[in-house]
Amino acid sequence: MHPIRSAYLTAARSAVALLADPAVTGQWDAPSALAEFRVGGLAGHLAFQILAVPAVLAEPVPAGEPVGLLDHYARGTWIGAPVDDEVNVGIRASGERVAADGPEALLAAARAAVDELAAVLPAEPAGRVVHLARGPWSLTLDDYLTTRLMELAVHSDDLAVSVGVPTPELPAETLDPVLALLARLAVRRHGQPAVLRALSRAERAPANVTAF
Repeated sequence: MHPIRSAYLTAARSAVALLADPAVTGQWDAPSALAEFRVGGLAGHLAFQILAVPAVLAEPVPAGEPVGLLDHYARGTWIGAPVDDEVNVGIRASGERVAADGPEALLAAARAAVDELAAVLPAEPAGRVVHLARGPWSLTLDDYLTTRLMELAVHSDDLAVSVGVPTPELPAETLDPVLALLARLAVRRHGQPAVLRALSRAERAPANVTAF
């Protein structure tokens, strides 16, 4: 199986374990660490990074070349958008819809989706292309899973901080693609010197080198 597919499944299983933590259920209606997001809605958004993949695999793929991973983010309207922007309001509303049946139902759905993906992802051919209807554009499956892997890692941290539990530790082979993607996005946004200095020269580093 392609390393990204294995890394994605590892992160998905880690996210499911976090969703099963009693602290998530116990604080379901409390505010999360993200502005305007309650814990339940954030849990729904985290689970969506798993639940959306089977539907994307089933989406017909139109003719044409897939876009590159950085081009995918260049086209995204949510990057840099304020918290009350329409796109972020929509993301929060989507998370709430996914979580609407409560924590037990969300956990069961996420577990079932991970089991399904563990069976189907290894069988997908190399170079498989998927279509993102909300784009609309296409990505290779492995680039798409890299985007979902990053979302799982980042939002697992958000959810863990929100409910006061340790952020799940991911193995290096799972986290490395996330760090590589975030570094590439940060370089695109701030330039190479800023990112190099943030990682090696705190005295010269800019105050903000976030990827988004």
